[in-house]
Amino acid sequence: MKTITRDELRALIETGDAVVVETLGQQYYDDAHLPGAINIPHTEVRALAPELLPDKDATVVTYCSNTACPNSRVAAAHLEALGYRDVRKYAEGKEDWLAAGLPVERGVAPVA
Repeated sequence: MKTITRDELRALIETGDAVVVETLGQQYYDDAHLPGAINIPHTEVRALAPELLPDKDATVVTYCSNTACPNSRVAAAHLEALGYRDVRKYAEGKEDWLAAGLPVERGVAPVA
């Protein structure tokens, strides 16, 4: 499973070259999520990915709260099993992003 650094992820977010997926539950996503991230809890990847991630060739980055949280790894493994070809995991997660003083968005995701 490929990983991505904070700086690499930040560059992809700035250019819009990746779909960023928070793999925590809805309440955590609503509290704060990385800019432009969508919410697909790790337990709902198989149900939600086909609709929310229609392009299996897109770069998809999963993240959760920190290195101890398994959600991003579980979600990334499910995505790879579903045929997504460029899945990366931001292992350090939201805690690392916030500790670096980088911006987050708050509130409910727009409905597709």
